[in-house]
Order: sequence, then structure tokens, then C-alpha cells
Amino acid sequence: MATVIGVHFKHAGKVYYFDPNGLWPNPGTHVIVETSRGMEFGEVVTGVRSVTDEQLKSPLKKVVRLANEDDIKAAEELEAREAEAFRICEEKIAKHKLEMKLVNAEYTFDGSKIIFYFTANGRVDFRELVRELASVFRMRIELRQIGVRDEAKMLGGLGSCGRPICCRQFLSDFQPVSIKMAKEQNLSLNPTKISGLCGRLMCCLKYEQDNYDFVLKKLPKIGKDIVTPDGVGVIADINAIKETVRVRIRTAEDTFDLRDYSIEEVRRPGPDDEAAVREAPRPRKDAHKAETQEEQPEEESKRRRYPHQKAKKNLSTEQFLEKMHSAEAEAIPEEGLRHKKPRGGRGKKKPEGAQEQPEAQN
Repeated sequence: MATVIGVHFKHAGKVYYFDPNGLWPNPGTHVIVETSRGMEFGEVVTGVRSVTDEQLKSPLKKVVRLANEDDIKAAEELEAREAEAFRICEEKIAKHKLEMKLVNAEYTFDGSKIIFYFTANGRVDFRELVRELASVFRMRIELRQIGVRDEAKMLGGLGSCGRPICCRQFLSDFQPVSIKMAKEQNLSLNPTKISGLCGRLMCCLKYEQDNYDFVLKKLPKIGKDIVTPDGVGVIADINAIKETVRVRIRTAEDTFDLRDYSIEEVRRPGPDDEAAVREAPRPRKDAHKAETQEEQPEEESKRRRYPHQKAKKNLSTEQFLEKMHSAEAEAIPEEGLRHKKPRGGRGKKKPEGAQEQPEAQN
């Protein structure tokens, strides 16, 4: 176990744990803490409490001291200078014609470095921009690329509900949101209706998802059978917020009625329960055709059916030559095979009975 306090450095920013170092600051108190990038000015969010070692992701840094009036004035002066730094950086970006959008500028508390946050569609070569900014401000310059959700968190705005967006007000971390949540909550899948200012799915889809998972695990899917106090029916709709289910049940007048029940009054059908009675199926178009086929005599149905001829198999060059030579060998008998005399000159065929002259010897 370790004793810690929670501190954040931006409004609705991520909460970091620090060692109180013998101090007992209350929530809302400003403190000076030691971080990886030097001394920082932060605000206490949670009071002193104990956490397990598993919840600590990194070694604890200590709280240096409580912030005094001079520290608060210095933080306000740095915040005023950030607007001027933002304007100068925008001019330099336009000068170098870089495809990037500047979002925010931030000074470290000791005034040794400026961090510029920007968004871009891809990688940006800003080496010349960093050199020119360093020559203007005479301090370390850092350009950090962020996503569209972080951009919305820094800039803020109003959501579709008419209230300030949640990530700007109180969300410290972004929770994963999927389109499956919108389907389970029966929301319109129109991107313009379920997307926030950042263009991603709204974070508020996560708020009620635990209740939907709890209710949907107890009930079958829509269109399945379910047992109610009035008998077995078919689920027509599920309202996870009210924890009710609408069931289609067959009445005594041989009609169907829609009735609402709470999830405590219904249950899944067991092996001893009867299946729900649904509407009679519509006659198929090919029903008449099936009847005529049954009336046909068995002799016609047992007609011999010849299989389709198989497609010819493509042969390789070696297989084709081998097949061609074997066909020629079968066509010509062995006793008829003689070596042909090569053609030479323009000699004519010799008459019968003519004798061959011996070749002249040199």
C-alpha cells in the first residue's frame, strides 16, 4: 500500500498520483510537483488516500511544496504568453506552407520549453519550422501531434445535447466506443447523429452500456420465445432503460396482442414449455407445382438421367506431345515402320528392273 494524492495539470485532464511528502492538501489546492519534464504547477483533485502497488504504473514523484501567491501569478503570466506564442507559430506555419493545424501552445512552469500541439493527416516535416521558432523564442521547442479527440478536449464546444462536451468537462480518459453499442441501444446508425464534434462516436454511448449488457443477458433476442404469466409468447421489443419487454401473445379470440412485462415476470422457455404459436405461414408460390409433381407416375420420375459431359482437361505441353506420339504409334503398325531415305537433289524415280551403279572410287 502507498499513500498518494491525485493531481491534474489541465482542466479535466488525466489524474496523476504523487507522494504527498508529509503534506495534507485538500482538493482544489495548487501544488508544485516534480515530474519527468521538471517542476510543474498542478491542482489537487483527490485528497490523501491509500492505493495498492498494482495501481501504481510508475515510481511516485514527490510534492515539492504548496503553491504560494508568486507561483499562481507566474502560472497566470505564462498562460497569457501562450496566446502570443500561438499567433507567432501560426504565422510561421503559413510561411512554410505546412499541412498542419495548430491546436494549442503550452509553456512549462519553469519557462524553459514551449510545447505546440497540432493535428495533421500524415507525417509533416517541420524541422525548418522548429529551427525558426527556436531562434524567435530562444528556448526549447517541441511539436507534438495529437488526435481529433484530444483536439476536441482542448478546444471544447457544445454537443448535440446542448451541453458542453463531456471530454472538456469531466472525462479524464477516453473509453473505447464501438458501433455495436449503438446497435444494442436501438439508436440510428446515421453517422451524423451518433458522432461528436471530433467526428468519432460519442463518448456518452458508454454510459448506459453496462445496463444494456445486464438486461440483454437475462432475455432472449427479439423474435425468440419467452414464458410470461399469460403463456408463451414471442419477444417484439426490449426496453433496457425501463427493464421491460414487449411480447406478442395469442389470445382466446385467436388474435395476437402486444403486452408489456418487467424482466422479473418473464423467463427463458425450458424443455417442458410449449413453443409459441405464431401466425399461420403464407402459402408458397411453388405449392401447386409440388402437388402436380406428386401426382406424376413413378415411371416418369424414375427416368434415366445422363450426367453432363465433363469439361476437357487442359494438358501441358509435355502431356500433349506424349499423347500425340502414342496416337501415331497406334495408327502405324510396327512392320510398316521403315526409315525414310532423306531427300536429296532433283532425282527422279528409277524405273523397275534398273540396276544401281556402283559409286565411283577416287
